[in-house]
Amino acid sequence: MVESLSIAFVHPNLGIGGAERLVVDTALSMQQRGHRVVIYTMHHDLSHCFEETRDGTLDVRVGGTWLVPQSINGRFHILCTALRSLALARKVTTDREQYDLLFVDQLSAPIPLLKYAHAHILFYCHFPDYLQAQRDTLWRRLYRAPFDLLEELSTGEADEIVVNSRFTQETFRKAFPRITSVPKVLMPALNLQAYDKPVDTDDPALGVLQTEKRIVLSINRFERKKGIELAIDAFAALQSTNVCLVVAGGWDVQVAENIVYLKELNEHARDLGLRTQTVAPRGATPQTKALLPLDVVSTPTLVEDVSESMADIDVLFLPSFSENQRSFLLSVARCVVYTPSNEHLGIVPLEAMYMRIPVVAVNSGGPRETILHGKTGYLCDPFKDDFAAAIKKILGADEDSWASMGNAGRERVKDEFSLDSYGAKLERLITEMLQHPSSGSLVFGVLMSLFIFCTAGLAFALACWL
Repeated sequence: MVESLSIAFVHPNLGIGGAERLVVDTALSMQQRGHRVVIYTMHHDLSHCFEETRDGTLDVRVGGTWLVPQSINGRFHILCTALRSLALARKVTTDREQYDLLFVDQLSAPIPLLKYAHAHILFYCHFPDYLQAQRDTLWRRLYRAPFDLLEELSTGEADEIVVNSRFTQETFRKAFPRITSVPKVLMPALNLQAYDKPVDTDDPALGVLQTEKRIVLSINRFERKKGIELAIDAFAALQSTNVCLVVAGGWDVQVAENIVYLKELNEHARDLGLRTQTVAPRGATPQTKALLPLDVVSTPTLVEDVSESMADIDVLFLPSFSENQRSFLLSVARCVVYTPSNEHLGIVPLEAMYMRIPVVAVNSGGPRETILHGKTGYLCDPFKDDFAAAIKKILGADEDSWASMGNAGRERVKDEFSLDSYGAKLERLITEMLQHPSSGSLVFGVLMSLFIFCTAGLAFALACWL
């Protein structure tokens, strides 16, 4: 029996996404095992977050928002985030609680300063950040260089580094040659009980999703790296009249890329001759609706308000969809398409498989470790014809074959990716880690903080000069 520990999670933005789902499920798992859990974050919008973070199930504390904005005129995002992370680290270290463990993910910049909390630090690396940044100009390369170095140095200060897949483990090794220790692999899991909850069929927000057509479902944040165009192109290549594509995912009014990319996808679908519609998030203000594509309709709040039919719609865009809408879609979809290339893992394929839905995904990255080709779905090259052929195979399968593939997916998730199994593995890892003294230097924490502030001054000076 492991004694009760006090664990703090440090996560930048507690919105809706795969990384956020992992943090929430990990926190729930540790809490269910008798540990005291707190989540610290720089941003927590109650209208754009997972239910467990707003209904009191988890203790969420917001910090790091004073003085430094999220960006400056739409620029310097990584600089502002690094500075805000130091303010969040200060809140963690000055809170009255004494923590045994700090579970840090996504952003490693605050790790050196978090050493002042006198707790062991576990860093969960979803994927090296610097590999996802653009460097298409000299200015971008100069701007990113110090932050790339900071990422490697601060990551190396963690007492234990964990990654989400063997693919990420190998990528990490190549990305950070100065870090000699090999990170452990701990694949994310699903809180299966959350997916077993019945759908609230009286929810009027489901009215816009009612259709006799077979649904092909794409779930991703509206970010260009997710390659959602591939889903639209493959759907257009199907040339089927009894199928609709639902493109759902995280969409934040404060993230410019989300706003622009959704409009680009909408225009792309229309250019292909597809009929589209965008459903605004529930409670969206007129200002928010103005940021959405022109074909936007409101989410119904009363059953009698449901008047729009999907009969004349080929592609439905569903930004910032609700948990109940997600559950409904995962209960009725015939196929799930997952389009990111070299994705570090991907929670969506696991969700789909548990809900007995065959998955079509790109044959690279984490999905190669989760999807069994030909048994729980299909792994394809990232070309529209390959995806369309796989989707057609699933849609054209007889009920027994389709159900067999779905059941195989569900059993795989239950055996390999349950939250109980994940929690036990993490608890064993933490127990082993706590047997050794915490590494790292408090002086290094101060130096890293000064490094960030000096970089901030240099970046502003360059911006003014240019």
